[in-house]
This record gives sequence, structure tokens and C-alpha cells, in this order.
Amino acid sequence: MGEVVWQVLPLPGAELAIIEDWLAPTEADRLLTDLLSSIPWEIHRIRMFGREVASPRLSCWIGDPGASYVYSRTRFEPHPWPGALGALRARVEQACGVRFNSVLANLYRDGSDAMGWHSDDEPELGARPVIASLSLGAERRFVFRPRRRDEPGRRASELRLAHGSLLRMAGDTQQLYQHALPRTTRVTMPRINLTFRHIS
Repeated sequence: MGEVVWQVLPLPGAELAIIEDWLAPTEADRLLTDLLSSIPWEIHRIRMFGREVASPRLSCWIGDPGASYVYSRTRFEPHPWPGALGALRARVEQACGVRFNSVLANLYRDGSDAMGWHSDDEPELGARPVIASLSLGAERRFVFRPRRRDEPGRRASELRLAHGSLLRMAGDTQQLYQHALPRTTRVTMPRINLTFRHIS
């Protein structure tokens, strides 16, 4: 691999950058096929509007021993790293310049699977977490909006996350912004998203 060149994205106050072709198409294809079959996908239960519902995607929490994670009042104990993700973790760490001890793998089976507005601001991630997000499979829209409802000109900003792209979110991104992956009728193929994190 050559020198890592990040494209900085203009979101005021955030530290947001992307490498659109971080993985070559053939390698991204192989990894997608491998992870679809090797990850033990689960339907996580989450709390929304005071009731427990099934998350609108399949997920798997993976990490080092002890890297447990609390999300929507549910504690997730990590599954061990599959072989394909162990080597990939070192490469993502090198690209981002930080250490990761866990990854949340999400499988969006088609465009009807989605992710609502939220921030990755759980206490275990720290005040200014670095989160690396690798996309595999179908290209999807990824949108940001300011967390403050009184923000002047509050409106969503949009990215297209392509097959093999690596997105780095750092600094005050999670404190200032929410993000979401909207539903779409145009996508019929699956997408895997790997969000590498450090749990303390």
C-alpha cells in the first residue's frame, strides 16, 4: 500500500475525512463475501421511544476480551475477531494513527435496512473518540446534522459511502453532530459497515 491520502470533508467543527478507494475493488469483494458468511450476525434489541424493538439491520459486536459495550441500555460482550478482521484491524490502525480494540459490524441486507439519527457518544468511547468506518457492498447515503436544534441553518449534510471506502470521524464530531443511514428503495444489494472503535 502507498501513502495514505485523506480527503478532508468540510463539516464545521468536526474532524471528518475519507479515502474513497482505500480497498481495491477485488479485495473489497473478497472481504465482503468472507464476512457475510463468517460473522455470526444477530438481531440486536434496542430501546426506541420507551419500548424495545428489533434493530433494522443485523449486527455483531467483535473485540478483545473485556471490550464490552453498552448501547440502548443493553450490554454487548464481544465475539472473538474473525481471521479476516484481525489483519484488517492492523491496517486500519496504521491508516488512522490510533489503536482499536473492537469493531461493530452492521449488515444492511438491502435499502429497507437503515440506521436512525444518533451520535456515537457512549461513555466507553471517551469524550473525543476516533471511529474508523469501512464500507463494503452497496453504496449508501450517509447524512450528518447538528445536534443542537437551535443551530442556525440546521440542515443535513450528505456523503456517498462507496464499496471499499474508509471514513474517519474524530475530534468533536460526535459531540456536535448526529449521523444516519436513510432507507432507500433504490438499493437491493447488501452492505456491510465496520466501525472500528476503542473501548476504555
